[in-house]
Amino acid sequence: MKNRPSRAIRAAELLTSQHRENKPFSDLPADVAPIDEREAYAIQSEFFRVRQPELGPIVGYKVALTSQVMQNLLNFPSPFSGPLHEKLIYQDGASLTEQDYGRLCIECEIAAVLKTDLPPMKRPYTAKDISQAVDTVSPALEIVDDRNANYDCISQQVLTLIADNAWNAGLVHGAMTTNWKDLDLSKLEGRVHINNKLEGSGFGSDVLGHPFNALAWLANNVLNQGQKIQAGMTVMTGTMITTQFVQAGDQLTFSIPELGSVGVQIV
Repeated sequence: MKNRPSRAIRAAELLTSQHRENKPFSDLPADVAPIDEREAYAIQSEFFRVRQPELGPIVGYKVALTSQVMQNLLNFPSPFSGPLHEKLIYQDGASLTEQDYGRLCIECEIAAVLKTDLPPMKRPYTAKDISQAVDTVSPALEIVDDRNANYDCISQQVLTLIADNAWNAGLVHGAMTTNWKDLDLSKLEGRVHINNKLEGSGFGSDVLGHPFNALAWLANNVLNQGQKIQAGMTVMTGTMITTQFVQAGDQLTFSIPELGSVGVQIV
């Protein structure tokens, strides 16, 4: 305990209480609010630790803010990351209960499962390094709970957003495939339908130019925090399409013809 910053612990406990009480997202109080990214990730780590007994250990990582549009919206110059809890990983066709979330959002991404560890190196990881470490890929849905955040002031709350595990509330996997190596993931088009109506589309190139560029950034960022990325972990590449806000009764399907599709029902 004495080696962990007390401010981060208090901030994490406050975030945990806010989630349990389903309170709207807001900046942390000044006495515990992070003043820089280092403090934000320290709080995130404590927040994960507090919830681990209920939600399970780290089984992967997400990356957010991988598009220039989103970086401009939040007035933040780079992506950020967050870990994935074991018990928040769902399979294609999962049902999500709207009332379990403050405000439920879905992001449409490519997920990858690693076949080798990504240990620290003397140089940063590159997209080529990542391609050699990936085993399978699939279309996937990130479950996001923004807890009714006020987007008019979100650019002033980014550090708290990072601390709040980048709003991650889970992941829905599509069927994983090994038949991706002859594909240019940057050129793959994904489409999202809600209740059979096309709501948006995007390309792999919308994610830092290529999904593996996003994973290289993710690997370097996670390792810089002293955390491990291990074989078997799932890593998310960032949304290809504008975030979708969903409600009870909605059926959402995200499809990439070359990789398949993944869907979720909101109840």
